[in-house]
Parts: sequence; C-alpha cells; structure tokens
Amino acid sequence: MLTKQRKLILSETQRDMMRAAGQANAALLDYVRPHVKPGITTGKIDQMIHDWTYGHGYRAATLGYQKYPKSCCTSVNEVICHGIPDDYELKEGDIINVDITTVVDGWHGDQSETFLLGEVSEEKRAVTQCAFDCMHLAIDALTPGCRVATIGEAVVPEAEGRGFTVVREYVGHGLGKQFHLDPSIPHFPNRQSRIDRLFPGMCFTIEPMINAGSRYTQCDKADGWTVRTKDGRPSAQFEHSILMTESGPEILTQTKDGPKKGHKF
Repeated sequence: MLTKQRKLILSETQRDMMRAAGQANAALLDYVRPHVKPGITTGKIDQMIHDWTYGHGYRAATLGYQKYPKSCCTSVNEVICHGIPDDYELKEGDIINVDITTVVDGWHGDQSETFLLGEVSEEKRAVTQCAFDCMHLAIDALTPGCRVATIGEAVVPEAEGRGFTVVREYVGHGLGKQFHLDPSIPHFPNRQSRIDRLFPGMCFTIEPMINAGSRYTQCDKADGWTVRTKDGRPSAQFEHSILMTESGPEILTQTKDGPKKGHKF
C-alpha cells in the first residue's frame, strides 16, 4: 500500500494540472446549473455536458468507462449513484445528483452536486442538507498525514445523529491521471482506512452518499449501473476533488455559483 500511495504524491507542476482540471469541471457544473430544472430531461443535461466538454477540447471520463454509455451520471430521488441519463423529464419536487468528471490534458477533475427542484419534501431537503454538511465536515477534519478514517469518523456520527445512514458499498477514491486510484476513501471507518494516510501531494475525492432510510443498496440488473436505495427512500450526495497540501486540504472543484460551506438548502 505504501508503494501505491507514493505514486499519488504530486509535484508542484502536477498539482497545478489537477487544479486546472478541477476548475474546468467546476466551470462545467456552473454552465449546466441554470438548466437543471423541471421540464428538462436527464438526457438533455447529458448532451449539454458532452457538447461543452468536447467543445472545449476536454474529455468526459465516464463516457466509455467500463462500457458506461454517457458523459455524466444523473441520479434522481431514490437513485444513490450511477444513474444513466435518458428521457426522464425532471419535475417539481425531484432531487437530482449530477456527477461529472472532466479530463483536462490527461488529469481528472471530479465532483457532484445534488439539486432541489422547486418545493421538495422535508425528507429530501433534510437528507440533501446532511450530505452537503457531511462532506464539509469531513474536509474540515483533514490534516496533512491524517488517516483516511478521519473522514468516516466525521461523517457517520453526523449522519446517524440526524437519523440518516451512510452508504458503504460506494466510496471515494484517489484521483490523478487515472479516474480511480488508491487509496479507497470510505465514508465510514474501517480497518484499511485506519491504516491509509493522506499525505501532502495526494489528490482524492470525498463524496458521502447519505440515505434517508436504510443504508442498503441495490444495483439495477438490467443496466448494471443504476444504484438505488433498497427501501425506495431518497438519497443525496455531494462530491469534491481534494488536494492535500502541506497546510491542509484544498478544494479543487469549488464552483463560482454553487453552494459554499455553510449553505442552507
């Protein structure tokens, strides 16, 4: 594991490449943001993301990744992650997570955001707020060289204290010239996360998936991608790409127009 972790330590030049990828990804999310509203289909959102990405000379990391067919993931209501854009038309009261990963000069910027469409149920609003707050609590808890478990130790008590649960089957990951790298970044403490550490120069994602009900998941057997809550209750997620620096964590994918730390939905 130490050998794998050393491969993730980025030089100053490489850190700047990751910053550029993160900023491009954030700009894309801001571009699509005004269009994520009732009446648009998830397929149209995907087409906008595809056109912007390739129009700028970048690449969508998800397109063709392990045969995934689209340029983003759109996960609506009880869909936890990996929802495939299609002809579903968003409606008032939906929540939708838009997850995008842009490859810029070979480097990956990765983030997601959950959008509330009009007047949503109190349960949907609360679970979205919890996911957002948990992400920022985890980021704020990080220090150079800390254990990966620091993330789960921040997320689990907060989520469970609000009556929600943390998904365990899907986790964050190291990030760089590859989409998914070591170390794994679970949002709950486990044996390996108590061993792995986050050293300056490492990039990774923090992306807690919070369920309103049971933490258990089920993957759609037909498409092999779409992951839903087993009990059909809503789920929400936020994700940032993080660079650990000598002075602490740096968010690489902060949007100009999206919610900032402390935002209330």
